[in-house]
Amino acid sequence: MMVPLSGFAGEAGEGEVKFAFYSASWQVNTQDLLRVVAFNPLDTAVRIESIDFVDIDVAGGSLELSLDLDVPAGGYAELEMEYVDLLGDGECVSETLAGNWRLVEISNYTLNPSVRNLIIENTESFRIYQCVQTVETRIAEAATGAISEIREWILYHFESLSEQ
Repeated sequence: MMVPLSGFAGEAGEGEVKFAFYSASWQVNTQDLLRVVAFNPLDTAVRIESIDFVDIDVAGGSLELSLDLDVPAGGYAELEMEYVDLLGDGECVSETLAGNWRLVEISNYTLNPSVRNLIIENTESFRIYQCVQTVETRIAEAATGAISEIREWILYHFESLSEQ
């Protein structure tokens, strides 16, 4: 039975449960693990069952990651999983990587430099660039088992020092 959780976005937008993907392989071009970190601001525990990258085509359809990540009420959770290429072949990501930017995070929230504990003394020397794609996030409420499928945005966050 599909029952929307309170406060979740229906059309592509922003869900309440926040998540981000990181991988050292984006910096050093290896096949290091993919790390997923999630925050649940709700007053009930949830399970992020899966995230379907609907804009990334793979054999047989879109790229769907099964996470089964339990996130406590008002808390954080994380997991490491085998590396999966989340870059796809989208124009924005390809052109950005070709433009001397480096991918630092993929998340369903806007990245603010202060979130990453960066102190930017000269704003002319630092830029953040983002590409947007759509995902369908499947979340189950722990107490009731109610399942929501949220169509939301994810942002590919790149950073680069300006050429000055």
